[in-house]
Amino acid sequence: MDTKLKGDIAEQAAVLKALKHGWGVLKPIGDRKPYDLVFDVEGAFAKVQVKSAWFDKSRGNYVVDNRRTKTNRRLMVREAYKPSDFDFALVYLADLDLFYVIPVDVFIGYGSEIHFVVADKRQRKPTSADFREAWELILQWAARKETFV
Repeated sequence: MDTKLKGDIAEQAAVLKALKHGWGVLKPIGDRKPYDLVFDVEGAFAKVQVKSAWFDKSRGNYVVDNRRTKTNRRLMVREAYKPSDFDFALVYLADLDLFYVIPVDVFIGYGSEIHFVVADKRQRKPTSADFREAWELILQWAARKETFV
């Protein structure tokens, strides 16, 4: 599978999760925006960036690049996201059908990659575990926002 197809699968999985939560889903036309979807959560609009993680066999964990990739026929440019680009990153682990729901400030606070340890064999819980299937973070965010409905 190429990366575009993996991204499309992750995006559709995010749409399904949002719909199961009873949220509306809006999709921008084209791919020029720094976010992939917008969730309408009780009248508050959350911009969402969806990322598909890959499994790094040598390290035994999942990895996602937390930079924006822009491409044309000759050039691929990666740049850091800004806090205003989106509200939440959804990192999808496809083979586990699992999402990490990460606020933008946490997501952009990492270097160029974020590593996710899913195994329970560690002595201490990884920081990323706080964001595993943490959809309530979006609900809490929406409760603090002014709604337009």
